[in-house]
Amino acid sequence: MYLTVEEAADYLSLSESDIQKLIQQGKVRTVFDGEQYLLNKEQFNTHFEQLEKYKKQVEEILNEPLPEDIDVKDED
Repeated sequence: MYLTVEEAADYLSLSESDIQKLIQQGKVRTVFDGEQYLLNKEQFNTHFEQLEKYKKQVEEILNEPLPEDIDVKDED
């Protein structure tokens, strides 16, 4: 499925100017149909999969208990 620049901006939660910059930098694959650029929606699946992976890693790190400090003296 192909998206217009406007639809891609909505889908990725970016501005249209950001999408245009990505196109000019060659960071996204596009097809020009003579009037507008079209972006294949499937190319962003890897991006979203990596985001989910990083979110899980951050969550695991934040939920990991802090180790006891060896230098802490018991005040009992």
